[in-house]
Amino acid sequence: MNALAATNRNFQRAARILGLDSKLQTSLLIPFREIKVECTIPKDDGSLVSYVGFRVQHDNARGPMKGGIRYHPEVDPDEVNALAQLMTWKTAVANIPYGGAKGGIGCNPGDLSITELERLTRVFTQKIHDLIGVQRDVPAPDMGTNSQTMAWILDEYSKFHGHSPGVVTGKPIDLGGSLGREAATGLGMIFAIEALFAEYGKSIADHTFVIQGFGNVGIWAAKSIYDRGGKVIAVSDITGAIKNPNGIDISTLLKHKDNNGTLKDFSGGEAMDPNELLVHECDVLIPCALGGVLNKENAADVKAKFIVEGANHPTDPEADEILSNKGVIILPDIYANSGGVTVSYFEWVQNIQGFMWEEEKVNHELKKYMTNAFQDIKKMCKTHNCDLRMGAFTLGLNRVAHATLLRGWEA
Repeated sequence: MNALAATNRNFQRAARILGLDSKLQTSLLIPFREIKVECTIPKDDGSLVSYVGFRVQHDNARGPMKGGIRYHPEVDPDEVNALAQLMTWKTAVANIPYGGAKGGIGCNPGDLSITELERLTRVFTQKIHDLIGVQRDVPAPDMGTNSQTMAWILDEYSKFHGHSPGVVTGKPIDLGGSLGREAATGLGMIFAIEALFAEYGKSIADHTFVIQGFGNVGIWAAKSIYDRGGKVIAVSDITGAIKNPNGIDISTLLKHKDNNGTLKDFSGGEAMDPNELLVHECDVLIPCALGGVLNKENAADVKAKFIVEGANHPTDPEADEILSNKGVIILPDIYANSGGVTVSYFEWVQNIQGFMWEEEKVNHELKKYMTNAFQDIKKMCKTHNCDLRMGAFTLGLNRVAHATLLRGWEA
């Protein structure tokens, strides 16, 4: 099941639980605007090449639209649509004043030089500059993009609109980026786990963890677990997977990865089959790589008691059902990985105020938002007698529907 179908299915279930009017449902599903642009640039060798850029702006009932821009060969309009919609519900769950958007360019960033990437980013910005903005739509980095990409967008946008640091988030610190932004998604996930464990009177130190995906999110999550006395017993990324039943020394592993660019040949653990990782014996499984990794083929073999979704849509609905029946507790992506967008919101607030915060304040506020969101989700679970995923979806959907009705949507 693709991301759009899965998101729509969760939406329909939540709408049914809330008893939403069918016309309002239709109105909430339809994106506000879909943009498709051709970005033609000269390559370094003088030849011309054209790429297709997308931006889907889903909903702005609760505030400016917000969402990442990804550079990936398979930027598919359907997936961009699903992720834009997911951002609408995610920002509502986090209770930050945004709607959802998502964008991307269908290219392989690895095949482009830094100057070609800059040209491509600037042309894309030129094509959409009048449709994004501090109070309209605020992009951020995603797969294949980073703080440098945001710096180029900021610079190009500012040529048309004057200095506007709040037009993008995830910027370099020197251009108005927020301290704590880099760690935000991984750290937010840890605060989410702590809020969940508090329900059971447990702590991170009492558990073993397996992390799939050792990029930004996985690394910060692993560091934070290690610092809190939790045991990370297996990790993987595209270069391979390693395990150590006594717990991996994360600081040593990070040095090894920095020096060698790979997890392979790490002396503090033994190699394992990356496909085995998801069904490895552990307390908490954290998929933070790609979508759809937990499916009907492997769900029955998952041994973890808790799954924390660091990636977007890592669990197929079929797998969701199998895991629920087994009693596995899933912290859904729409909540678990919302730390990134929450600190993006803090960055935007700092830019608008022209007043930057200390990192301690950023992390303190992040913990507050993640903890409050968990309590709000639990209330929805109690009210509607549902699992955490539906608790989060009904919470997000309810907030957006309420804002839509208050603004008057039928006129």
